[in-house]
Amino acid sequence: MFKEKKLLRKLWECLNRRRRLQFFLLLALMVLAAILEVVSLGAVLPFLGVITNPEQVYQFLQAQSFINFTEIKSAHSLVFPITMLFIFVVIFSGLVRLFLLYAITKFSFSTGADLSFDIYRRTLYQNFSVHISRNSSEIINSIAIKTNTVVNGVINPILSFISSLVILIAIMGTLLFIDTKIALIALFGFGFFYIVITIFTRKRLKINSDLISKESTQVIKLLQEGLGGIRDVLIDGNQKFYYNLYRGSDLPLRRALGENQYISASPRYAMEAVGMALIAIIAYTMTQGDRSESVIPILGALALGAQRLLPALQQVYSSYSTVKGSISSLRDVIFLLKQPLPKNIENQALNPIEFRREISLKNVGFRYSSNAPLSLSGVNLTIAKGSCVGFIGVTGSGKSTLLDIIMGLLSPTIGKLTIDGEMVTDENRRVWQSNIAHVPQNIYLSDSTIEENIAFGIPKEEINHQRVKEVAKQAHIAELVEGWKDGYQTFVGEQGIRLSGGQRQRIGIARALYKKAKVLIFDEATSALDGQTEKKIMNIINKLDNDLTILIIAHRVTTLKECDQIIDISELGNIVVKKYDDIFSDT
Repeated sequence: MFKEKKLLRKLWECLNRRRRLQFFLLLALMVLAAILEVVSLGAVLPFLGVITNPEQVYQFLQAQSFINFTEIKSAHSLVFPITMLFIFVVIFSGLVRLFLLYAITKFSFSTGADLSFDIYRRTLYQNFSVHISRNSSEIINSIAIKTNTVVNGVINPILSFISSLVILIAIMGTLLFIDTKIALIALFGFGFFYIVITIFTRKRLKINSDLISKESTQVIKLLQEGLGGIRDVLIDGNQKFYYNLYRGSDLPLRRALGENQYISASPRYAMEAVGMALIAIIAYTMTQGDRSESVIPILGALALGAQRLLPALQQVYSSYSTVKGSISSLRDVIFLLKQPLPKNIENQALNPIEFRREISLKNVGFRYSSNAPLSLSGVNLTIAKGSCVGFIGVTGSGKSTLLDIIMGLLSPTIGKLTIDGEMVTDENRRVWQSNIAHVPQNIYLSDSTIEENIAFGIPKEEINHQRVKEVAKQAHIAELVEGWKDGYQTFVGEQGIRLSGGQRQRIGIARALYKKAKVLIFDEATSALDGQTEKKIMNIINKLDNDLTILIIAHRVTTLKECDQIIDISELGNIVVKKYDDIFSDT
């Protein structure tokens, strides 16, 4: 239980000031609901008394003030006003509880939205090294699924637990006032039963909690892999393989969810039967030897109290077991909520570093983790502004890693990256990156219009339509797009499936140009294209503004024909600067 308390304390720390204030308002509403429960339960005695024996009402001291105020002289005249008063109290109490349920539900799901937003925001701001070290399915599952589990399995049950506990205490206080002995027997009898169930089920709930956390991530992962590689799945006929993998994760996940739900809800039905039997025994015992009408109001109050007591006990137990079964998902969500954010993320300088002379790497070395070998070592390189530089080398030699360092995505393990002599650090990295546009091999295209994909990441209402057309012309795709029926409002489909490879690359180039970057980086951007299309793309690149600094990774040396220099990374840290003609003379 200590681990659960620790996690819940961390969850509280993650709530913003507004949610904490709302929580305390909910507590006040819970207390009001409990008071009204006591009032409605206490009103049973005079109500049943006036129904069975109107004269008996005058024996209740609490009723004297009401009788004197209304100036009612006849006992039978009390029946109607007391009945109406009882109805009003019961209905008002029900309305307050209904509003409490609404407030709890709204608070839970609003808090869940806050958690989801915060996880996504924090994840987006993590360094590139963090993103490449974990599977995206873990993040997607935590944002889309586990936050819902925290809402339905932790936040909502905890609020219900507190609300039911407050009402339970209030009801027990009233029942103790009515009949101490019988109230204590009921409390300890029912309470003992729930405690025994809790002891026997907590281990199973813990096992199911871990399984749900693990398999829900696996389910998302398998869906991404199976549907993401649907071409290969269809060609290779691997449908059964992916179906079996998915079934192997989804089935135990749903069994665990179902088992947790059964453990949480099942005691209610047994306790209802036991409660009714206990009330019958109490009624029989109280009426033996005393068949006076005075017993009826007490029995009515006890019956109503038991009717309210059992659901409250069940809700307390159900809430506890639900939280216990969801604690692993809460742990994963808390971990992501604790991801650090960069300082002053909302107020970062918008003006880019004045890149005027050169990019320089000085004795740069890099490893992906403390246990991994060096991917780069002793790299010394200077790139002049306005030059076009190509990078070649065998697979795994560190070409992409080197460009990731230049782009500020990765920080050198050893050495430093400087721009015009100014070192790139965590504080100014984002400022340097505002100079850079990146065109990868696989251009990411959202399922939106051509225009939105060129002005990627810009709100639709803020897109500069004229600039979109200008960069489309520079990327030699304007004529094609403007010939389509919907022009720049044409939807490209998921991952640009409705476009050819060459068209996607040109949109990628147009996107880079829209940014008005000073440095364009092409990371094997043409390697997946046929020779003719690659030639067209390279002609586009070579005709770009001479003031742009262009860095290109390519598998084919012929792609780099127009480069001012070519960096050959043949071995770890072995950087050789060559001209295009030198490469062929070496061979």
